[in-house]
Amino acid sequence: MTRKTSSKESSVAVSKKSTEYRVLARKYRPQNFSELKGQEALVRTLTNAIQSGRIAHAFMLTGVRGVGKTTTARIIARALNCEKGPIVTPCGQCGQCLAIAEDRHVDVIEMDAASNNSVDEIRDLIDSVQYAPVSGRYKIFILDEVHMLSKQAFNALLKTLEEPPEHVKFVFATTEIRKVPVTVLSRCQRFDLRRIDADVLENYFAEILVKEKVEIEAGTLSLIARAADGSARDGLSLLDQAISREPEKITEQQVREMLGLLDRSATLDLFETIIKGNGSETMALLDTLYKGGAAALMVAQDLIDLTHTLTKIKIAPELVKNQALPEAERVRGAALSTALSVPTLTRTWQMLLKGVQEIQHAFNPQLALEMLVIRLLYVSDQPTPSDVLKQLKDGSTVSVGTSARETPPRGTTSMSSTTETEASAVNGFDDVVALFGQHKEVILKSQIVNFVHLVEFKQGHLSVHLKEGAPNNLVGQMSDKLNQWTGQRWLVSISQDMGAPTLAEASQSQQQEAMEEVRTHPIVREALRTFPGAKIVNIRNNGKKT
Repeated sequence: MTRKTSSKESSVAVSKKSTEYRVLARKYRPQNFSELKGQEALVRTLTNAIQSGRIAHAFMLTGVRGVGKTTTARIIARALNCEKGPIVTPCGQCGQCLAIAEDRHVDVIEMDAASNNSVDEIRDLIDSVQYAPVSGRYKIFILDEVHMLSKQAFNALLKTLEEPPEHVKFVFATTEIRKVPVTVLSRCQRFDLRRIDADVLENYFAEILVKEKVEIEAGTLSLIARAADGSARDGLSLLDQAISREPEKITEQQVREMLGLLDRSATLDLFETIIKGNGSETMALLDTLYKGGAAALMVAQDLIDLTHTLTKIKIAPELVKNQALPEAERVRGAALSTALSVPTLTRTWQMLLKGVQEIQHAFNPQLALEMLVIRLLYVSDQPTPSDVLKQLKDGSTVSVGTSARETPPRGTTSMSSTTETEASAVNGFDDVVALFGQHKEVILKSQIVNFVHLVEFKQGHLSVHLKEGAPNNLVGQMSDKLNQWTGQRWLVSISQDMGAPTLAEASQSQQQEAMEEVRTHPIVREALRTFPGAKIVNIRNNGKKT
C-alpha cells in the first residue's frame, strides 16, 4: 500500500516537473556562439581564439543588462570543457555539456560577486584554484557583477589572476566596467557586448513566437523590441507578459496598454496641436490621454521619439521610404518634417529632454507634463536664435512674438472681458502709452516713454527701435499687455531704423522750446534782471504742468 502511494506521488511529481513553465528567457537561452544575437565581434574573436588555441586565462565581459554576458560565460565554459573540445560549437550532448547546462558541473564555479564580495570569500576561491579539475579539462570560475568586489578582495585576486595555473580560467561579467580597477582589467581579455539592435531583436522574437505557436499583429513586435532598449532578456520578459495576457494572438492595442504607450496617431495629433500653438485642443488631448491611462512620462518620451524621427526625416528624406517606419510617420511625419525647420525641431528636442527630467522628479508627473506642454505652446511661434541673428544681420525688422507671455496661446479664451476690450481701442502710439497708465503699469509706462522710439504704427503692429539700456523683455511685455487688454493680437517688432524721438526726449525738447520762449518774454527778462540768480523752474499753462 505504501509503495503504491509512493509511486503515485512520484508520478505526480514527475508530471508536475514536466509541465512546469519555463520563462522564455531561460527556455531559449543560447547554447553556443552561433545563437548569440547582435554580438558578431565577440563571436568572431572567440571563435578565432579557440580554433587557433590562443585562449586567454581571463575574460572580462561588459555591457548593459540582458545582452548575454552570463550566457556567453557559460558558452565559453562548455566550449572549453566539451569532450570534443576545446571546440567552437559544443556538442551539447556529452556529460560535460549537460552538466554545465544544468548548473551541476563540479569544475565550473559560478559566483555572484554582489553577495560574495568579501576578501575571505575570494581567499577561499584562491585556495581552490591550486587543485586540479575533477572531471573537466579546465576549472572555470565565473564571477558575475565583479565590480561589486571590495577593494581588498580585488587586491587578493591580483596575483592569482596574473599567473593562474594552466588548468584555470576566469570569466568576469559586469555592467559597471568603470568600477573595476585598472590593475584587474589589464590582466583580462576584455569584450564589450553591445546593445542588440531593435531589428535583430524583432526577428529573434518572431522566431520564438513561431516556435511557441503564438500569432501577433503586424508592427507589434517593433513596440516590444523598442521597449526592450537593446536587452534580449528584457524583451523576452515583455513577450512573456504579452503572451500571458492573450495566449492565442497578441494585438498592438494590448501591447500598447501593457507598456503604457500612446497610439502613434495620438502622438502625432498631440505634436501637431502643440506646433500650431492650439492651447484648448492640446489640453483637451492631454486630458483624454490621462483619462485613458497614458503615463505622463511615456507621453513625453513618445514626443521625444517622434521629434527625433521627424528630424531624421528632415535631414534624410529617404527614410520616408523605409518600410520599417510606421505608416503614420511615413505619411503625416513627412508632411510635418517639411513644415518644420531643423532649429525648431532641435529646440523642441532640448525642451522635451529637460521636461522628462522634471517629470521623473515631480511629485505629480501629470502636472509636470502639462507645464512642459504649455512651455512648448508658448514658444511654438517664436523665431529661433539663428533667425533673429540673421534678421539683425540683414538689417530687417525682428519679429518678436509672445514669449513668457501672460495671454493664452491660440485657441484659448482671453481673460479680458468684452467691456474691457471695447474700452481699450488703440488708434495711435499715444493711446498705447495711455493704456499702460490706465492699467496702472507705471514702471512699464515709464520704460516705454524713456526707451522706445516709434518707427511705424499700424493696427495690430508696432515697429520700434529700442534706446540703449532698455530692459531685455520690454518688447515682449508690451506685446503681452496689448494682447491682453485689447483682445486682439499685437506684434511688436524691433527695427534698425532710429524712428521718432522717445516720448521723454520729445517732452524734453518741447520743454526746452517753451523755456526759450518764456525766457525771451519782456516781463520774464526784466524779472530775471531784477532778481540776480533767479531761475525758471517750471512753466504752467492754464494751471497744468507742461
